[in-house]
Amino acid sequence: MRLSISMTKWLKCLHLLAVTGWVGGAISLLILHFLRFKGVESGNELYGIDRAAHLIDMGVVVILGAFGCLLTGLLYSALTNWGFFRHRWVLIKWIITIFCILSGTFLLGPWETTMLNISHKFGDTALEIVKYNSSMYLNFWFGVLQLILLIFAMFISVFKPRLRKMTNLTK
Repeated sequence: MRLSISMTKWLKCLHLLAVTGWVGGAISLLILHFLRFKGVESGNELYGIDRAAHLIDMGVVVILGAFGCLLTGLLYSALTNWGFFRHRWVLIKWIITIFCILSGTFLLGPWETTMLNISHKFGDTALEIVKYNSSMYLNFWFGVLQLILLIFAMFISVFKPRLRKMTNLTK
């Protein structure tokens, strides 16, 4: 079964909406990190930043964007001529998508939850707690890596590079 041209355009719109949510959410989370780095004035402010990050990430924007990309990407690959493995750039996008969802689920999310729980319990003294700081810096740097990968996936979607065959890479 293949989608009609009209249905493919609707799917593309949904995919772009999901990408916008995921990337926009990732940028928002990095901005919130800079608020933490500039120095907070109270425990309520730190907890507010962590609560906002948690809501953006797990409550509304990022999780819906990520799974929206996954679902629309599956539909694109299964119901259009792009396929899953026909083009290497599509395979690279799949690898990036799966990596970002898994790292978000098993690394970024738990670090964020740790920060939220510690700032809720200890207020501004949370910044003196090693576990909070290690979670904050790991979350920041892995978040930067994830954002770079997502932007790279966006660029290869637009430019659709023709990648040389693996055998030609060694010559």
